[in-house]
Amino acid sequence: MKYKLVYLVIDGAPDSLNDPATTLELAVKPGLDEIARRGICGAMYTVGKGIAPESDEAVISILGYDPHEVYTGRGPLEALGAGLEFREEYEVAFRANFATIDPETMKIIDRRVGRNLSTQEARELAKALDGLELGVYDGYARVVATIGHRAVVVIGSRSRKLSPMVSNNDPAYERKGLASIAVPNPKPYVEPIKPLENTEEARITAELANAFFKKAVEILVNHPVNIDRTRKNMLPANALLLRDAGGKLPHATPLGEKYKCKFAVLAEMPVEVGIGRAFGAHVIPLEPPTGDPRKDYEKRLEATLKALGNYDIVYVHLKGPDEPGHDGNVELKKKKIEDIDAYYVQPLLDYLNKYAILVTSDHATPPSRKSHTDDPVPLAFYAPGIQGDSVSRFTERECLKGSIGLLEHGWQLLPMLVEKYLS
Repeated sequence: MKYKLVYLVIDGAPDSLNDPATTLELAVKPGLDEIARRGICGAMYTVGKGIAPESDEAVISILGYDPHEVYTGRGPLEALGAGLEFREEYEVAFRANFATIDPETMKIIDRRVGRNLSTQEARELAKALDGLELGVYDGYARVVATIGHRAVVVIGSRSRKLSPMVSNNDPAYERKGLASIAVPNPKPYVEPIKPLENTEEARITAELANAFFKKAVEILVNHPVNIDRTRKNMLPANALLLRDAGGKLPHATPLGEKYKCKFAVLAEMPVEVGIGRAFGAHVIPLEPPTGDPRKDYEKRLEATLKALGNYDIVYVHLKGPDEPGHDGNVELKKKKIEDIDAYYVQPLLDYLNKYAILVTSDHATPPSRKSHTDDPVPLAFYAPGIQGDSVSRFTERECLKGSIGLLEHGWQLLPMLVEKYLS
């Protein structure tokens, strides 16, 4: 390759073009603006117009794969990222959230336990559920906590084949085939998981998943972790919301072979780690954030520069702005973007004469909507010697004026840039 590439993805940074002012427009971010000024810009629908994607589907797309062809569900990717193996046909993996519900009415009080469930607390709760016998169809469950409120649940049967074609009981995401899309203003109630196809395998899987959910609530309600949290006036993590079932891992041309280079993925969340592993990249897991943005982003930059010594494309996924977008917190989202700019992007500018940089996002998470939307995300690409276009700032509206234009699908982006500018 002519130049090594830093592929920076800032999770959920954009907002909606319908917002009077977006967070990227409000943020002070001279580093990102400098890349936009010196490079070429555009925008893209990360999966397609009308699709408000989950992160996994979007990441697969912006790595250059059509998710409609290779996607097999988020659960298997989360499981792979968490180090879990599962038996195809007899086990189905779900992404799960520890949540707070009213056990009597099934009303969801908080889908993420107030975002203050510690990873250690989640691990204790998961231990109480791991290996749970479900009482029907030789069914069992394996449960692994990952980071914060997030977990992986594998539902299995020792004797019956299962199917991933079942619905979510997390109302915030609706199943569309093997993918899920964000639901605006979802009803705050747990819905029973239902088969999405008329097969015995799907019916049995739904029954097993519902049996797990019910048993899990019974155990979690009285768990010492939750008794202690309630005593401290904190929300109890008394349920696991299940979504995005999958029964096998994707099979596709490995990233290194696809781009004829050495490809590395730096990521902190299990789903991005799982994607990197599933698509054949060298994966460099990052430590979860400590709460000190300077320290966290300096470490991520250090890991990026080290990886560039050995790899041609280094994909870096930074989470910061997505969560405050979900929470409707504009000021915190603005601060997260500014922290990434100050402690990661601006120091990276010192290497502009040596490396190419592509910066974009996996989806929009507008605080005005508190969920992912299908809005196009901005992108800026710089390589040494490239002739910049007329864009002056890294924002949704400005980047749309750039020479790349508006791409209909995220999977068009990286192959185009590699072939035109880096090969």
